[in-house]
Amino acid sequence: MRNIWFFLTGIFFGIVMTKSEAISWFRIHEMFRFESFHMYGIIGTAVVLGALIIGAMKRFDIRTIEGTPVTYTPMKLSIKRHLLAGSIFGLGWALIGACPGPMYVLLGHGYWIFLVVIAGAILGTFTYGLVKDWLPH
Repeated sequence: MRNIWFFLTGIFFGIVMTKSEAISWFRIHEMFRFESFHMYGIIGTAVVLGALIIGAMKRFDIRTIEGTPVTYTPMKLSIKRHLLAGSIFGLGWALIGACPGPMYVLLGHGYWIFLVVIAGAILGTFTYGLVKDWLPH
């Protein structure tokens, strides 16, 4: 039964991403060229909503599906680390025209080439898992 909720949440996510044009290659490139506020508005709304929802979940002691309390431990800011990681992520996002969430939405829209992109993202994540102990954290 729990998987049905995940499935329905994914469908809702796909609809929101499509209707907001967050999966549009042109919108993403407008953002990276600083020609439009559209994507910054979507990202900013997501950040504010996420913070409000996490705050409400903590305040009203709402628990996860497993019954554990919602917690958040802030990560220590590391300028070098975050600049490098953000640059790699942003470069991939700009080249592909999609970040991880919209990759699956675009695949659902029938853009089969995103199978290659998703495979590359999975391979990159796997590679990071192999070398993370040797990276400066």
